Amino acid sequence: MSWQAYVDDHLMCEIDDMQLTAAAILGLDGSVWAQSATFPQLKPEEITAIMTDFEEPGSLAPTGLYLGGIKYMVIQGEPGSVIRGKKGAGGVTIKKTNLALIIGIYEEPMTGGQCSMIVERLGDYLYDQGF
Repeated sequence: MSWQAYVDDHLMCEIDDMQLTAAAILGLDGSVWAQSATFPQLKPEEITAIMTDFEEPGSLAPTGLYLGGIKYMVIQGEPGSVIRGKKGAGGVTIKKTNLALIIGIYEEPMTGGQCSMIVERLGDYLYDQGF
């Protein structure tokens, strides 16, 4: 299966008539493996800040999480494994695997919990497969 198929079939799929606003799979170096058409263009310093937070949990909390220049308030996550952010009626979940970052962005009516379930389920599967 191609990386694009993982984005299209597993991240951007409809669940209860809802779907993520945007999604991507990136290498840990920030290289794009696959993304939805709506995924924002990330800046290198945004990837660096995300990777730093996985190594030093909590480092994003004071400044916020930025994706494509959009600021998200960092909320609870799993240190070293999951970063969650909130912005207005939407938010983001980022799951780190052995080799990749799985990113899902959502807007209401989807909830943060539904976004996390989608992103983390795929992330756990890829982690278990060695990715």
